Amino acid sequence: MSETPLPAIRITYCTQCQWLLRAGWMAQELLSTFGTDLGEVTLVPGTGGVFTISCNDVLIWDRKRDGGFPDAAKLKQLVRDVIDPDRDLGHSDRKGHTSKGHTQKDPA
Repeated sequence: MSETPLPAIRITYCTQCQWLLRAGWMAQELLSTFGTDLGEVTLVPGTGGVFTISCNDVLIWDRKRDGGFPDAAKLKQLVRDVIDPDRDLGHSDRKGHTSKGHTQKDPA
């Protein structure tokens, strides 16, 4: 009986653009949120303005296609949607998931 391999995240970043710190921060955010539910997070150096993020070989973010960089909450949602669509990401999740007993304060 074979087990399903854990998800693999691949962040390809441009070394010419000095995006290593951004890629490392995003990797840290994913590892902090998903922990041992991820099999690996790999940083791949590239050139030419590349910044892509894939999960299980599914391209979930491309800086050129999607216009810039995802914020941490958006990135976590994109990964969640591939690896565990029913997972609740808590307060950072804006996809309609709500915590029990949580109410929003009136901004007025």
